[in-house]
Amino acid sequence: MSITLFGTAGSTCTSRVLTTLFEKQVQDFVLKNVNLAKGEQKKPEYLKLQPFGVIPVLQDGDLTIFESRAIARYVSDKYEGQGTPLFGKTEKERALVNQWLEVESQNYNPVVSSIAYQLVFGPRIGLKPDEKVVEQQLQKFEKVLDIYEEHLAKNEYLAGNFFSLADLSHIPYTYLLLHQAKKGEGITSRKHVKAWWDKISSRPSWKQLLDLRAQS
Repeated sequence: MSITLFGTAGSTCTSRVLTTLFEKQVQDFVLKNVNLAKGEQKKPEYLKLQPFGVIPVLQDGDLTIFESRAIARYVSDKYEGQGTPLFGKTEKERALVNQWLEVESQNYNPVVSSIAYQLVFGPRIGLKPDEKVVEQQLQKFEKVLDIYEEHLAKNEYLAGNFFSLADLSHIPYTYLLLHQAKKGEGITSRKHVKAWWDKISSRPSWKQLLDLRAQS
């Protein structure tokens, strides 16, 4: 029985899951598009799967799971024996991956998603960006990136010298920040952060995701 993923390739959170599926070389899955413009994520039948009315949702047999990072962890565990070992190969490596997944979730993503809302998502529904909020968040982001720069000066990737789920989880929103919000100076001006970004964003799995978006 194939996995069913409810979402859209253009969504940052759905992209996190799709890229994980590609890294794990999972072919037996179906992407069921949820039309956000039509409000399908708020319809009763979808709310039975995701009571908060957001995407994505994954169904695997009798399991229904939401929240993209939880789904990505599940996929990484379920297909541990194939594709990229996204949790590393030892308990120590797994602990570090989980640590940096939390850093992404608690320190990196809140700032980037706030900037994205002001400059990308809000304008799509007719809202004018609040430049004061953007500037405040960019200042916070600078401090976060200083920590990343220091860490990445000593490590090729976040959890060490291997690409992991922690690195992958950063890709969708960082790509949006650079290519749609046009606020990537903090990334590109830091030698080690930029080198890290160039590596993780050039992976075949992300290129596959961008190709899927182009076909949607």
